[in-house]
Amino acid sequence: MELNGEVAIAAPREAVWAALNDNSVLQACIPGCEELVQESDTVRRARVLVKMGPVRARFNGKMSIGEMQPPERCVLSFEGSGGAAGMASGTAHVQLQPVDGGTRLSYGVQAAIAGKLGQVGGRMIAGASRQLADQFFQALQAQLAPAAPVAGEAA
Repeated sequence: MELNGEVAIAAPREAVWAALNDNSVLQACIPGCEELVQESDTVRRARVLVKMGPVRARFNGKMSIGEMQPPERCVLSFEGSGGAAGMASGTAHVQLQPVDGGTRLSYGVQAAIAGKLGQVGGRMIAGASRQLADQFFQALQAQLAPAAPVAGEAA
């Protein structure tokens, strides 16, 4: 499976980079993320509840970050197992470019999916993956959005 995209984020590149490397932000943004543990500067372990089509499974996995050029780019390698539901592994290339009003995040993901999850069908997996990516980036935008002033607050 291959998934590519771009998203505009209304925050400076350095803030986006920091958020993408902050465990609490990532856990809040990753759909279905139940646990995210940093094992080292470059390795995280995660437990994520995934629902794709008729398959629902809890995946335990590991993500490694490499080829880092902060705050510009990195490559993520991931692998995870959902027991009888199957397994997934792959890489994601992430690039951050400053633009007027914030940052353009570009990504390309190549993943291999096997087991029951792999039998769901390429089009359904691609659609569900795109939806998960959209949910992640919406949550990231919310994490980076400046706090709105409270109504009635004294100036």
